[in-house]
Amino acid sequence: MGRGKIEIKRIENPTNRQVTYSKRRAGITKKARELAVLCDAQVSLIMFSTTGKLSEYCSPSTSPKEIYDRYQRVSDTNLWDTHYERMQSELSSLKEENNRLQKLIRQKMGEELNELRWKDLRDLEQNLEEWVKRIRDKKNQLLTNQTDTCRKRINKLEAENNTIRLQMEEEVAHCFDDETDCESTLVLGSRNMQLFTYLQPENRQNLRVRGFPSEDLRLG
Repeated sequence: MGRGKIEIKRIENPTNRQVTYSKRRAGITKKARELAVLCDAQVSLIMFSTTGKLSEYCSPSTSPKEIYDRYQRVSDTNLWDTHYERMQSELSSLKEENNRLQKLIRQKMGEELNELRWKDLRDLEQNLEEWVKRIRDKKNQLLTNQTDTCRKRINKLEAENNTIRLQMEEEVAHCFDDETDCESTLVLGSRNMQLFTYLQPENRQNLRVRGFPSEDLRLG
């Protein structure tokens, strides 16, 4: 028995639809190539899948542009004029939109306000107030983040200072137990004492000079 007749209708399953497209696209391209070779025909194919992927074929003896130009002459159809008119229309629309936005920017800068009605001026004022609020909130948030970062740096330095101080006290205590290592321990203790003194509250000015604000920093 022969194969049953397949009803030609849209394949609902996307995966099956794409598989069928790929198979039949290959078959059509093969037939076009055979037609060009066997019959010396000028063939051009352009196909787009549902995903927008382009597939094309053109006879080796010609080019797509030559075929399109020949089609325009034979059918008395101008493909490029229609495309050019559409581009001109889109360009005109874009110019109008650009002019509108440029005018809106100038009005937000306080220019060209005479032609605005009272309602337009009120809406513009409300928009500007909202934008100022957003900018202020963003500025305060950045300042808060920077303050928190600086406080964390100060807390870290204080913790390191406490650790060094405890080590120094232990080393000095061991010095009295072992007089042989006393001299080297006192030298290390002297260096640690300098760092301890540097990190004391009365010397916090040194931290601020190096880019660390004081703990008393508050938001304005």
